[in-house]
Amino acid sequence: MSGLGGVVVALLKALVAFEPDTYSGEDCAVIAEQLAVAEKACAAARARAAVRAAASYAHRRRGYVDASDWVAATAGSTIRHARTEISTARKLGSCPATRAALLVGEISLAQAGEIVQTEMDVPGTEAELLRLAKHGNLGAVRERARKRRVEALPVDELHKHQVRSEEFGHWRDELGMVRFAGGLRPELGVPFVNRLDGETDRIWRAARREGREVTRARCAAEAFAKIIAGKGGGRSRGPDAVFTVDLREYRSRRPGAAAHLVGGGPVPVDVVRDLVADDAFLKVVFHDGVQIHTMSHLGRNLPAVLRSALELGAPPDFDGVTCSVSGCGRRYGLQWDHIDPCANGGPTSYANSQPLCYPHHQEKTKRDRKAGLLNGRDENGRSPP
Repeated sequence: MSGLGGVVVALLKALVAFEPDTYSGEDCAVIAEQLAVAEKACAAARARAAVRAAASYAHRRRGYVDASDWVAATAGSTIRHARTEISTARKLGSCPATRAALLVGEISLAQAGEIVQTEMDVPGTEAELLRLAKHGNLGAVRERARKRRVEALPVDELHKHQVRSEEFGHWRDELGMVRFAGGLRPELGVPFVNRLDGETDRIWRAARREGREVTRARCAAEAFAKIIAGKGGGRSRGPDAVFTVDLREYRSRRPGAAAHLVGGGPVPVDVVRDLVADDAFLKVVFHDGVQIHTMSHLGRNLPAVLRSALELGAPPDFDGVTCSVSGCGRRYGLQWDHIDPCANGGPTSYANSQPLCYPHHQEKTKRDRKAGLLNGRDENGRSPP
């Protein structure tokens, strides 16, 4: 076999013969990175070949009525996944820069799919999403793409779509477990998941203190059961949901005025007004309030106003916070870290604070201690006895 087919056969032989134990750890890291690039390029070539084969009805000669069934069986994926891949490959012509990056393995086929679909819905977003895809994971691209698509809709129209799309379903699996799936509009869903995350954090911390090894998913299931039974608490600090609102919009009662739900996106101001009147676990932050960016003090603990500012996320998006370490993206179990440690004279201020997940916070503390920035103090700021 010649051409690309011959190269594929040779590559398969090399992969079968590959024995990681005969290489150093660093060499294996390089090989893993090279194979990841090749894997993305191969997926792109496979999808493009599948489009051409489907156009000539080659799948029918192989006994498949639908090309997606054939691709799913060949790739060992789901029919839905195969259908998405074929659709993405067909649309690549509308985004030449994305196509070029995909062909050389700089981005994945799934990332390309998010980019081309968003560019169709919101023209002019390709360059931004492509930059993110080259340096970020699929989750980051999906989140940014979702944000751009949502922002392109008038807030009242978006909210009507969300209300119409609410659903909930449940079923029994092969073990007799009760499983469910559904969707809630943001002003209902975000407070619930924030409360769920707060209870999950409490259970997870308790498990760590007791030396129990449990997954966060297992802790979340326990938290969900407690909340449904009316026994679970809310978030340990602050309300279950925070809205940011331009004070002028809030007072104007202008039709179509938008507020922003931290972690949930735009919502009509009228919805916020109705919710806040009935729920003490919600909070509204107005744009022309205290100038919290310049606020600082010398203590270790965060003042309430500063904590509120930090938890909003960066303006003007106010999308909440994730772990500051590039590529992490965790939104749960976050701890506020002093970039320049308090023990080294660093202030408790907006500019000197960053959110870190527990593992990355522990890692940062070890680096600070090794660099001599903690003056012999431990990770909790205590001096040795």
